[in-house]
Amino acid sequence: MPAESITPSARRYPPKPADVYLFSTCLIDQFTPQAGLDTVRLLEREGITVHFLEQQTCCGQPAHSSGFPEEARAVALQQLNLFTESWPIVVPSGSCGGMMRLHYPHLFAADPVLQARATALAERVYELSEFLVHVVNFSHEDLGNLCTVALHTSCHARREMGSHETSAALLDSLTRVNVVQQARVEECCGFGGTFAMRYPDISEAIVTDKVASIKGSGAECVVSADCGCLLNITGRSAKQDEIAGLKTASLPGEHLASFLWKRTSAQGT
Repeated sequence: MPAESITPSARRYPPKPADVYLFSTCLIDQFTPQAGLDTVRLLEREGITVHFLEQQTCCGQPAHSSGFPEEARAVALQQLNLFTESWPIVVPSGSCGGMMRLHYPHLFAADPVLQARATALAERVYELSEFLVHVVNFSHEDLGNLCTVALHTSCHARREMGSHETSAALLDSLTRVNVVQQARVEECCGFGGTFAMRYPDISEAIVTDKVASIKGSGAECVVSADCGCLLNITGRSAKQDEIAGLKTASLPGEHLASFLWKRTSAQGT
């Protein structure tokens, strides 16, 4: 499946559905569950019933990216057997969404039956910001205080899902949020999943540059729709703060779902 076939401009979007699946991702499940809960709140406020299946597992990207196709297929097959209804699958991560939408059909290329099922599932996968913009037509009053933020989009989300455009559109819809452009906005944060564990020194150098770029933009905080990047960026900044003896985070961060929910609900800040 060529990359251009999955870009948002090439997709045909359905009307707002009554039901969706939530694929929460491993990082949200284990490290940032609030982002998952706020995703549910955003969707339920639009009158959509959100189905979260506890049997869901990893999307298979770590195995796939590390060169273990058999293991990746086993993980992907678990999802094929699980999301059986024809509902959209909303993923609050462009990285995981890209894996499911772009790479699942390729994983099963040797099996026409499974490939057909993988392709059908892939066509139902939507990254959260894409779904909010193109399917839900998200539009809510900004109830928060004036603030300045920088948007970071993961490499997979940008190149495979085009999520930088829909994430930016959502932030631009908030009238009291000033979005500033960081230097070298398209550059990686250094996380890259297993890359950060295999090459920690290189990863640290990349994320150090990314933190400097975001802080140099004048942003009060960083917003991202991918928790891996967010954890990496804020984690490096927090380490710098610790070394410097700072007691207040110099670069707080928040998942896009939580940022949107707080600013457009009674929790507006």
